[in-house]
Amino acid sequence: MSKPKIAISVGDLNGVGIEIALKAHKEISELCTPIYCINKYMLSQAAKLLHVDLPDDLEVSFVDGDFDIKPGEISVPSGRYSFESFMHGVILCQREEADALVTMPIHKEAWMESGLKFKGHTDALRQYFKKDAIMMLGCEKMFVALYTEHIPLKDVAHEIQYKKLKQFFLDLNESIPKEQIAVLGLNPHAGDNGVLGNEELRITKAIKSANLQIGFERFVGPLVPDVAFTPHNREKFKYFAAMYHDQGLTPLKALYFDESVNISLNLPIIRTSVDHGTAFDIAYKGEANTLSYINAIKSAIGFIA
Repeated sequence: MSKPKIAISVGDLNGVGIEIALKAHKEISELCTPIYCINKYMLSQAAKLLHVDLPDDLEVSFVDGDFDIKPGEISVPSGRYSFESFMHGVILCQREEADALVTMPIHKEAWMESGLKFKGHTDALRQYFKKDAIMMLGCEKMFVALYTEHIPLKDVAHEIQYKKLKQFFLDLNESIPKEQIAVLGLNPHAGDNGVLGNEELRITKAIKSANLQIGFERFVGPLVPDVAFTPHNREKFKYFAAMYHDQGLTPLKALYFDESVNISLNLPIIRTSVDHGTAFDIAYKGEANTLSYINAIKSAIGFIA
């Protein structure tokens, strides 16, 4: 049986992504056929900075663009190239030349400075496919799906709308295994029955309506946010739905920082990613950890299967 082909977008080349890819190449090549979205010139430049030899079996899918890598710096060329590498991987999946896409970290400020309007990979995928992509992060022990992602905290309450929430729940239901999902409230004490906010009334209505349509109690909550991730609840639930970015990702990264991955759900392609940033402070120093990347590869293969 042939190994799956996985497109690897290299991320911001001023960061740790390319080091991680080269470090882990031998290990992941036993699991899949990686196709690196880059060109030989940029690859050779990165290898020289890392003081490593390029593996003989490296498969490259050409992405145009030459510039000087500047470890640890925000630069327009590097930001733009990370986007071109990413979109090249998306197209490989659309053409069925790759079975899935795994992305290395980009730098959001570099994207902004290069004129890109997207807030990140998931936002770009959402607009490209015109689908409500769902960002879910985690590992085998715990996954957290985010209802809102990269928006200011002051805007989150406005986004807690019954119809949008219900559709989010229905889309999430179609995207992950049929286990119960714990839904977090927005406010302290989950609103205390309206004393500390009424957003939980809309969350509850969306949960009940989604469960009725699905046919069983798929979604449970809203849970009080400050106790949602206690050991007891983590024994009871593997999947959680958080109302905003830091509500879900702070406990996840405190517990499972090195091993977590980022998964884009509700899309026509499979996309997973490392769950960390460009780590400019350690770029090209040989210190980058490969565990999240290897887990992202394994997660992608799991979705293919």
